[in-house]
Amino acid sequence: MSDTLKGLLANHPSTANAIGAPDRGWLSYGDLRTLAETVAASLHSAGVGRGDRVAIVLPNGPEMATAFITIAQTAVTAPLNPAYREDEFAFYIDDLKAKAVVLMDGDDGPASAAAEKLGVTVLRLKTDPAQPAGRFTLHTDSTASCDQSAPDAGDVALILHTSGTTSRPKIVPLLQSNVAASAQNIATSLDLTADDRCMNVMPLFHIHGLLAAVSATLATGGQVWCAPGFDALRFFGWMRDADPTWYTAVPTMHQAILSRAGRNADVIEGARLRFLRSSSASLPGPVMEKLFETFGVPVIEGYGMTEAAHQMCSNPLKPGLQKPGAVGVPAGPEVRIAHEVEPNLVGNSDIGEVVISGPNVTPGYENNPDANAKNFFEVDGKRWFRTGDQGTFDDDGYLTLTGRLKEIINRGGEKVSPLEVDGVLSAHPAIAQVVTFALPHPKLGEEVAAAVVLREGEEVTDRDIRNFASERLADFKVPRKVIILDEIPKGATGKMQRIGLAEKLGLVDTAAS
Repeated sequence: MSDTLKGLLANHPSTANAIGAPDRGWLSYGDLRTLAETVAASLHSAGVGRGDRVAIVLPNGPEMATAFITIAQTAVTAPLNPAYREDEFAFYIDDLKAKAVVLMDGDDGPASAAAEKLGVTVLRLKTDPAQPAGRFTLHTDSTASCDQSAPDAGDVALILHTSGTTSRPKIVPLLQSNVAASAQNIATSLDLTADDRCMNVMPLFHIHGLLAAVSATLATGGQVWCAPGFDALRFFGWMRDADPTWYTAVPTMHQAILSRAGRNADVIEGARLRFLRSSSASLPGPVMEKLFETFGVPVIEGYGMTEAAHQMCSNPLKPGLQKPGAVGVPAGPEVRIAHEVEPNLVGNSDIGEVVISGPNVTPGYENNPDANAKNFFEVDGKRWFRTGDQGTFDDDGYLTLTGRLKEIINRGGEKVSPLEVDGVLSAHPAIAQVVTFALPHPKLGEEVAAAVVLREGEEVTDRDIRNFASERLADFKVPRKVIILDEIPKGATGKMQRIGLAEKLGLVDTAAS
């Protein structure tokens, strides 16, 4: 068992394929190890070494994957969303105290402008499409001295920010040991081997893609085929070309894939898929069932978050053991239920806050003692992290989430789980996507509302949907307002955002009507 990223890659055969991409040759594990040495030399000559922070602003694809894997063996990586505006880049680069920023050669956009204003070294990444996928060189005019010793298990490998939906984004440092432990946890729960190939469509500035798709696959000597992002129109063509044994995505991506599955039955028939994986948001039970019906392989829902270096629970891989609507059993860290206010554990059959403890968990938020005091506590010599999720375990040891504590709808004192309402509405044959959210109400405080996207060619009214819900839910859980949209607003990683959705849809001023 390795406790560093470098150690994860050390023993795979040099000639084995590691990184692929559309219309590119494969990069071998030997090439990947050589690339790591070349990158280390380039970083050191630019004055970037152990403990120094490198913001990575690259488009999705093989170079983003290999930049993360190789730079993390020398310095601290901090991938950033390339869609940010200049002021956002300035905030994150400054907040990270980044010593350098990696940009594509010729990228003179907002990240470059922000780095120049902050006086941060820019490292230019150059690649040749004729070369194997993921091979690149780094160039800069800057020179300086630095600590050239190799990071160990206690050094930070990866820094990400929390989403900052309701507050200033918090800095989450993940140690080499955190990343290595999580990669191995994921590989174990999915029974990954060197024969597996993951087709990655997840953004690689996010923990889901970095850990589940890239790091876990490389930990076992498998192959990662890197798409340039997610595109439902190109997905099945990529699947045919990539020939994967699995892919991982967020629920909205799976729903978009299902919408085009019927016209791509030949690709599905010829695929060698072993399983599908979903994470980063709760997968509605009916969607899990439809994916299984469509692809004929187990659908594994994983439960993860940044502070846990991704995975905390996972549905078992063995066919028939997946529970629609549940996020699975503990898959790495210890997972328990705690009192939502007091620093103590309660019975796992109770409803309370999900907490975790284990080697994959961040040591704490950086420079944020208030957040650490609020989100961590110790019981019986173990340090527990509060996930902010509410949930409960069933008699079989499967965890079901009832919602984010901040997202639970309080309708005049009645607590409504938006995930429960999502699950019911997802079973409506005309609904392709749904997100249930709180609508401010002058008397009740909050009312239940839902935004839905209909399947292609379907026509139903908001009243039809409310009637469907009223036959399956207690009256106080039935959405009083249903909005039918062409598309539901999503965050940068494809997750639908509940908090603030009423404002985004312009519903706040009409909430009292």
